[in-house]
Amino acid sequence: MAAELLPSVRDTRGRALHDLRISVTDRCNFRCVYCMPKEIFGRDYAFLPKNLLLSFEEIARVARAGIALGVRKLRLTGGEPLLRRDLEELVRMLAALPTPDGTPLDIAVTTNGSALAHKAPALREAGMSRVTVSLDSFDDATFRAMNDVDFPVERVLEGIRVAREVGFPVKVNTVLKRGLNDHDIVPIAEHFRGTGVTVRFIEFMDVGTTNGWNLAEVVPSTEVIERISAVYPLEAVPPAYPGETATRWRYVDGAGEVGAISSVTAPFCGACTRARISADGKLFTCLFASRGHDLRTLVRTHPDDGGDDAVVRDALAGLWAVRDDHYSELRAQATPSAEPPRERIEMSYIGG
Repeated sequence: MAAELLPSVRDTRGRALHDLRISVTDRCNFRCVYCMPKEIFGRDYAFLPKNLLLSFEEIARVARAGIALGVRKLRLTGGEPLLRRDLEELVRMLAALPTPDGTPLDIAVTTNGSALAHKAPALREAGMSRVTVSLDSFDDATFRAMNDVDFPVERVLEGIRVAREVGFPVKVNTVLKRGLNDHDIVPIAEHFRGTGVTVRFIEFMDVGTTNGWNLAEVVPSTEVIERISAVYPLEAVPPAYPGETATRWRYVDGAGEVGAISSVTAPFCGACTRARISADGKLFTCLFASRGHDLRTLVRTHPDDGGDDAVVRDALAGLWAVRDDHYSELRAQATPSAEPPRERIEMSYIGG
């Protein structure tokens, strides 16, 4: 059934809803020090039971409601999304959802790459559009230390190779933490230079409360670009679309691009078009949110009639319409002593 073309919903700052990031699990097989540190997420940590997770049908229903409101990008996240059994079946369901204007859906996944070599062919066949792989070091010893489960970097690189072989456009995300992996900036850029893979360097962010964030450990994007450009000259590239999170830089010699995501030193809240759905069905309108809004109960108490699903659509529209989130801008304006402590949802729960 074709979706109804509705006016674009906008928040209190005039930002449209265009991207929906959907966590399919809160579990991960890595214990990255900036996301799921082992001292918090240990063997006894209580992850969500299966009955509290949104089913594939429920995820597709929420996505369909978002599409009616202007969503054209769906990104599957986690935890580690490839740990969700039969994920390709969810991708197939999402790829079949029509858009009111006939624009194809952009369906992507962000993964640590540990299972990508195995899963990439099925995901591509099911209709996945793109793959983003988190890779925080090209040095095996550093990579094993950062994932904190002794997982070798070569297996992630193999996943990237397979993903490219089956036709996926691939991006690599590298979170930088000063003194831990910033020595890898040029080696990572160098490894993917000329391959068609774009590396995006991400400033270490204060998502959640368990990663021990310290402003002194942030490597500013300007420094990243300067380091790379000193070896391989770069020039700025205009954004590919409104609200793009990464600034783009291309090699002067034509060997591709790198990106920089600067949510600490150069916040981009004013152009944010993203909402996030947690694995248990809560809507978060900011990565740095303190609380979410329960959609799972709404979905389960109002059966899907197979139509336009006005109940879920109107709930999404109402929550987005009152959105006023701009945490990164507020952080940038505050001094460390002036900013009061606040609870924030962990990245492993909300998705990146």
